Amino acid sequence: MDITFSVNGERAHVDVEPRRTLADALREDCGLTGTHLGCEHGVCGACTVLVDGEPVRACLMFAVQADGSSITTIEGLQGPDGELHPLQEAFVEHHGLQCGFCTPGMLMSGLHLLDTEPDADRERIRAEMSGNICRCTGYQASSTPSRPRRRPSTGRRASPRRRSRGSA
Repeated sequence: MDITFSVNGERAHVDVEPRRTLADALREDCGLTGTHLGCEHGVCGACTVLVDGEPVRACLMFAVQADGSSITTIEGLQGPDGELHPLQEAFVEHHGLQCGFCTPGMLMSGLHLLDTEPDADRERIRAEMSGNICRCTGYQASSTPSRPRRRPSTGRRASPRRRSRGSA
């Protein structure tokens, strides 16, 4: 099936089998490998992306379900000059990542929370982030950066960039 969606602000046309997951389409067809595949059962959260502004597990969603949607992946957080998003800066500052495997899903979940509840308290942040499994940090460091000095997450939302197919 031929589908079209916007990914990180750019139009993407992809020919997929109806059973192909959104995660596979993003990684293999769009070259956006920041969306990680962990459990492939929707439990770990590593594949979390925003579809029409809502967090979804890309391993559980079929690509054809995203036809006509707007998708934001971890690559979409980067600024036009490669600068980090304030939430990414906060993760670095507070050592909110170690191996980095869960980080894209954590950041996308954190971004959604900041966009919808900018004044969330620590308890609410921990509850939201508990949907992402991290074996390295024990969640202490990954929940702190989700409150990046009260800076709004979308104040400098990057104009999303996408690598063209076939580029390294």
